[in-house]
Parts: sequence; structure tokens; C-alpha cells
Amino acid sequence: MQLMKYSSIREEELKNKVGRDFFGGFDCTEIRGAIDFAVKAAAPTSFDLDCLDEQYILWAEAKAAPADVVVMLAQLVLTVGKARTFDRYLPPPFLGCFDCEKIAFVPYSEIQDIFYQNDFNWKVAPSDHSTREFQQVYEQVSRIVNTDAPWTTYIFDFERDEKELKQFIKNNCSYTEKDSINRFPAKNRIDKNNFIIVYTRWLETVKPTIGVNWDAAKKVNIIDSDFYLADLLSANNETIKDKLNVLLKSHLYKYNRQTDALSEIFREAYFNDGQKAHAQFWARYERPLLEGYWDYIIERRDLLVPQDVRERKGSFFTPRIWVEKSQEYLADVFGQDWQDEYYVWDCAAGTGNLLAGLTNKYRIWASTLDKQDVYVMHERIRNGANLLEAHVFQFDFLNDSFDRLPDGLQKIISDPTLRKRLIIYINPPYAETNARKGVKQGENIGKTGLNLTVQRTKYDDFLGRGGRELYAQFIVRIYKEITGCKIGVFSKLKILNSPFYLNFRNFFLAELKKLFLCPASSFDNVTGTFPIGFQIWDTAVNNRFRMIKADVFDISGNFLQKKVIYSYENQKYINEWIVRYRRKNDVFIGKIFCVGSDFQHQAYCRLNSQGLGNQAGFTIIGVSLQNILECCVFFAVRKVIPATWLNDRDQFLYPDRKWEKDAAFQNDCLTYAIFANNISSRHGVNHWIPFPESEVDARTEF
Repeated sequence: MQLMKYSSIREEELKNKVGRDFFGGFDCTEIRGAIDFAVKAAAPTSFDLDCLDEQYILWAEAKAAPADVVVMLAQLVLTVGKARTFDRYLPPPFLGCFDCEKIAFVPYSEIQDIFYQNDFNWKVAPSDHSTREFQQVYEQVSRIVNTDAPWTTYIFDFERDEKELKQFIKNNCSYTEKDSINRFPAKNRIDKNNFIIVYTRWLETVKPTIGVNWDAAKKVNIIDSDFYLADLLSANNETIKDKLNVLLKSHLYKYNRQTDALSEIFREAYFNDGQKAHAQFWARYERPLLEGYWDYIIERRDLLVPQDVRERKGSFFTPRIWVEKSQEYLADVFGQDWQDEYYVWDCAAGTGNLLAGLTNKYRIWASTLDKQDVYVMHERIRNGANLLEAHVFQFDFLNDSFDRLPDGLQKIISDPTLRKRLIIYINPPYAETNARKGVKQGENIGKTGLNLTVQRTKYDDFLGRGGRELYAQFIVRIYKEITGCKIGVFSKLKILNSPFYLNFRNFFLAELKKLFLCPASSFDNVTGTFPIGFQIWDTAVNNRFRMIKADVFDISGNFLQKKVIYSYENQKYINEWIVRYRRKNDVFIGKIFCVGSDFQHQAYCRLNSQGLGNQAGFTIIGVSLQNILECCVFFAVRKVIPATWLNDRDQFLYPDRKWEKDAAFQNDCLTYAIFANNISSRHGVNHWIPFPESEVDARTEF
């Protein structure tokens, strides 16, 4: 037999040859996203697969020329992580890579922790090997590939190890068409590679059919993943692992530990659909999974959190460029020796990205909501991160008592003198909690927000309508309970200039020492075109914020300009002006619809024909011959200047009276309103057409 050697061929031809020569019993024709090479179990032909998940065997990176295994795997990890391919498809047993000389396999379970780092920037181009993110993944993959432990990385030379490679594929990639048919009806095997995505599908399918008050369950530390684990570690609908919080007992769930609090809420949980969805779901997957996976999956219960929830809880990566810039500003305000003179606590640390570059680990504390992030930080410490394990801990800043803090940090917080030497340095979450008042703590509010927090309940009168924002809740607790400390915080600008934050500004009396602005789009998981500001506050100085000149940087960190940020105290807004011209008994030729008085809501300012009714939350002004000039001035002013990320929070204010004598300005506004509009006659006669039919050679009457 001729030995394999794939030199001097292009990448596409290389992929075709490798697929044909080594994965002939599989489907290598369909590639997912930007993944170079994917191997999938051939679809059985003897029964319908519509309800079954696709079973991939391998996702791999391919290079035509000889390349380093770690480099190729790092690029693959960034490719998969950027597209979150594992959220849409069951991950394969192996990730891999190959070039013209060799092929390598790494168990997916060895890699998957990298994908669940909270504050990692997945926006970078995987092919750009010069980025800090690539270097970070390269180092993580290198530790996996170069470990001495067994069952980590398998590397085969195509020419020298042909027989061993084929035997490896035969022994470890058993999802062939024949196997699937023999296991009729076909089921997907669950292992430590794919148990997370199976959980997300279980949430959609099975959880809604379980008769449990989930909010009450959380109060006694019973969560939906406990029910999933009871299902997962079951045979014939009976949980076979006894050390779980919840056990599946045929047609119901029972609670494996009883306390007075638990007994008051529930003892058993039944299915509200006769267990139909449960039976259909588990007909797709093999149970029980291999015993060797049991302890691993139970220990990684912390990973069983849907990605959208992780993001809403505040899993936002702080780009390195802004980490470095913020530390420059801290040094400007507190002096070049600030790290030796102040203590630092990041109470929304994620995996500690914001603390990179700090030097005095004995004065740094880091806490995070997710236990998984603590594991990651401890792993980073073992690999050189400049932190102390004893100073890194799990803590829910918006709900937990300070009694749970480590002794050293409690001592700092309890001492008024030491508190003045404490900097709370954070990039807190930008999510929202429930906006409704009177909601009890813990009440679930659905997909668009999080449960009410202790801080929202405790400080609702101070926060007012702005209290729904999590970052505002962080700031108010810091201000009220760590009095006198310093704050270095990334946040939106609402606390500075939003009308909704007037209550907040009335009581948050601190000195804003310095501020820089950057585009929100530079932050991972943040959508929208608005500014994020890094603010440095001294809460020991009683000062009401009025205005500040902020430094503005573009997405690459280049200085753009100075921008004045106002609080708009004692100002009236343009919407208050236009409602003065609202009329009741006129003949209307259209309506102005608007909401808000800032550039953020520019798209919601519309001029329509008169047929539309009221819309909740909108200011609506009927346009008639008596107020047409005022309405056109309002519309033109609100629309003519393009909205950008930098002016997004700027407010339109009540005008002076000079416009009333400026006929040219009035005519310009009228012309703009006529020509810049997109009014149709769908809702009534369109009075805003500036031409008769004859001038535009219309096919029909207007």
C-alpha cells in the first residue's frame, strides 16, 4: 500500500484526501461555520432522523503547510468560541488539527473550560495570531497539549503512523451508520463533552413540564440543574446516584435532603403533562452515562447555567486597551505609587481580567458571582497570575452579607481610616432587574431581566426608576456601606445625565475626579452604539455632580477630543416645549410621535399621517395648519444631526425664542420635514406629498 504523504497540495484538496483516506465511513461533506473540517456520523437510512441531534466526531483546523499543533488548535478554539458552535450543535468527542504531515486529536472535555471564561474577548479574528487573546488561548492549549497526563493529546504522522491512526479512529470514533442502526432507535451518547448543551435543550423541553415553584426552590438552593442531574444519572427513570439534591423516582421527583425550610415549600414534584415531554426527550439520549463521567459532571454543576443568563449576570470582557487606560487614569489621580498605598477590590471580577497589570498582590482582592470563575482565577494563579488564592473568592455582591467576606477584607471595610485607602475597581454588569415596584425579592421576571436583588429592595427609594440597572445597584451599595472609599468603575453615563437618575444624583454626593469615554462596541457581549465611561469617584468628598470635561478615545485607543458631560440639572427638555403646541379641535394632517429627548431615541421620533392611534409611552402631537411650523422645527432638530455612539446620551433642551424670528430656519425645517420623511397613505390621506401627480408623471392618483 502506498504510504500517505500530502505535500505540495492546496488546503481544500488536503481536506478532501484526509476525509477520504481516514474517515471514509463518516460524513465529511458538511462544514459548520468557519470550522475548516468536520466529521459527522453518517445518517442512518432505516428510520427518520428529524428529531435527532447531529452527532459530530471531530471539529478540526486544517493547514496546507506544516504548522505547529498548538497554534492550529488555538486558532480552532477561537473559531469555535467566537461562533459559539457548541451552543448550537452537540460538541464532538475530539477537537483536532492537521497539516500536510500530521494530525492531532485532543478530547473536547480538556478544552471546554476555555469556552466558559466569562470575561474573554471572543470578537478577535481567530487567524490573527498577534492578539493578546490568541496568546492567552495558545498558553492554555499549550498546557493541555504538553502535559504528561494520559488521555490528552494524540499526534499521528500520516506517513509513519498510518496504521496506528486508522486504529485510533476505529477505537475512538464509533458513531458509524452501522452503530446507529444497531442502536435503533438512534440515541445520542452524553459525556463530559456535550452534557452542557444537552442541559440547555432540557431547559427548553423538560423543565416547563415540571410542577415546581422555581423561585421558591432557589431560596433553599434547589435549582433546575439539580433536576437535570437527577435525570442524567438515571436508568429506567430511577436516579442511580444517591448523593444528589434531587432524585428521579419513576413518575416524579423527590428531594434527597429535608430541612424545615425545604419541607415548607415542597417535598415532591410531578410532571404537569403526564411525563410526555420528559419521555420524548430522553428517548433521544442514552442513559445512564458512563460511571467514569459521574463525579466530573456533578463537580461541574457550576457550568450548568444558560449562556444568556451568564451574559445578563454581567459576563462582560473588559478589553485590554481599556484595562491599561483605566490604570493610567488611576495613577494620574492617586499617584504613581497608588498600588502600594491603596487596597484594591474588584467585586465583579469574572476571571480577573481587569486586574491584569497590577503588581502588589497582597493588596488586591477579587470576588465573583460564579464559582467557575474562581476556579479559573486559581488556575491562572498557578500559572503565574499576580494574585493570592486566599484573596480570590465567590461572593454575590448584590445579595450576600459582608459577613461572608474574608477576614482581611472585612477588617479594611470595618475601619473608616482603611476604607479611605480602598479602591473598588470594577466593570460591573449592565443588565437590568425588575422595573416594577413592590415586587418581592426573588420573583422571576422572565427572559429580559434578572430577579430582584437585595440591594434593589433595600435602596429602592434612593435609586428610583434607575434602580433596575445592576451597575447602579453596585454603586449605591458601595456608597452607602463602604463609606469613604474610592471607586474606579466602567459604566454607562446614565448615572451622570439621565432624567431617570435624578433621585440617584440627589443622594450620591461624591467627587468625580476624572472620566474617559470609549465606544461600547469595543466590549464583548455589549450591543448598541453608546459610550462607556471609566469614572473615578472619591466618596469621602461631598460634592454634587454638575459637569465634567471627559477625554474621548476611539475604538483603537486614539484620543479624539474633549467632551463636556452635563447632569442637565434644572433644565427643561425639548419634549416639554413641543407639548405646548398640542391642539385638540384642529383638522390634523399628520402626527408627531416621539419618546425620550436624547439621541438614543432618535429612531423613535417619527412623523406619520394622521390615521395612527395612540402608542403607549410615546408623546404624540397632532399636526395642523396652526402648529405645522413648530412641529417641523421639532422634527428637523430631532432628526437632522446623525446619532453616534458619542452623542447617544446627549439631551435636546427647551429652545430659546430666537427661532421665532428666523424665517430661513423655519423654511429649512419645513423643507426637511417634507423631504426627509417616509410617510405613506396607508393610515389615511397623505397631505405631505410636495408634488402634484403631473409633475412626477404618476401612474395613479395620489
